[in-house]
Amino acid sequence: MMRHLFWSVSLSIGLLGLSSSMRSSIAAAETFELKPRLLIDAQQVRCPEKVIAYQTAKPYQEGSFAWDGMAALGAIATQVSLFKVDPFSVTWVGTLKAPFQNCRATAGIFKVDGQPSEQSYLRMQFLKGKVYFILDMTGLSDANSLTPAILRHAVVQGNPRWGWGGTD
Repeated sequence: MMRHLFWSVSLSIGLLGLSSSMRSSIAAAETFELKPRLLIDAQQVRCPEKVIAYQTAKPYQEGSFAWDGMAALGAIATQVSLFKVDPFSVTWVGTLKAPFQNCRATAGIFKVDGQPSEQSYLRMQFLKGKVYFILDMTGLSDANSLTPAILRHAVVQGNPRWGWGGTD
């Protein structure tokens, strides 16, 4: 009886640990920091220190992978909307909030989960009181040397949202 109780409790604790670790790996989002870099002739303007974006892996489906993402533009801009969509990229535009109206800069991925990164598929432009957020698959390839596809794009609560994926 005591041995049965021990195994039962051990199995329950093990399954509970496994289930919570599986949940956290599925639900864990990557955090991207995009760091604005001033244009060479724009030295005295105020720009955001950084812009945060998140991506979460979708559950695996045989033969493919996919990510869902969101950029926190609502912190620096209003009136965010879709600007341009083509098979390779999506661009959103928003009106910069007052402190950043004169920002003239570009931004790219600086860190992923706090670690330096040079990934290039999320970029930004700050110009003439507007911010442009760009998801761009140009130059990327999946395991089969195909360009990943943009699966969805929207604006939700003032923030760009997207999905993209490829084959494996």
